[in-house]
Amino acid sequence: MGNVATAAVGRVREQGAEQALRAGTRLMGAGAVGFIGYAAIFFVLNFTDSFLELGIGPNEVDVGKDEIVGFSPSLFHYVGHLHIAVAGFIAATAVAVLFLLRYVRQGDAWAWVGAVSAPVVGLAVALPAHYPNDFDTIGHLGLVYLGTLIFVVGALVALRGILAHRRG
Repeated sequence: MGNVATAAVGRVREQGAEQALRAGTRLMGAGAVGFIGYAAIFFVLNFTDSFLELGIGPNEVDVGKDEIVGFSPSLFHYVGHLHIAVAGFIAATAVAVLFLLRYVRQGDAWAWVGAVSAPVVGLAVALPAHYPNDFDTIGHLGLVYLGTLIFVVGALVALRGILAHRRG
């Protein structure tokens, strides 16, 4: 009878781990897709009359596209290429996370570490630069905060599943 009870408890634990891995990776994936959407907006705005990043306006930068072009066309093109590059790196990081989630879903801790550390490094480098010059508007960083919140909740849920899977 003891073996049957032990097996039943093991199955329940494994089901809990599977549910946590499934829910966690879905949330992590939703956060990553949100980052891809943010990158797409970032990219498109570079080619519009607004030129400045999402949520950045005259309260944060006292000149617009026309004034920047009038002052220095080469500076305008330089800033534009930075917008494009940043959008590409945001999207590329999110795509890498999406690919790693297959292995996170299987309970592989190495994949979880990679999927979490890639966006953490990007955010740790990028976010502090927003605060000294008041570029930390909710319009600019709100979607990033939302995507990060969804991603972090998913990462914690998935980690619970990975740890339960290991205790198995």
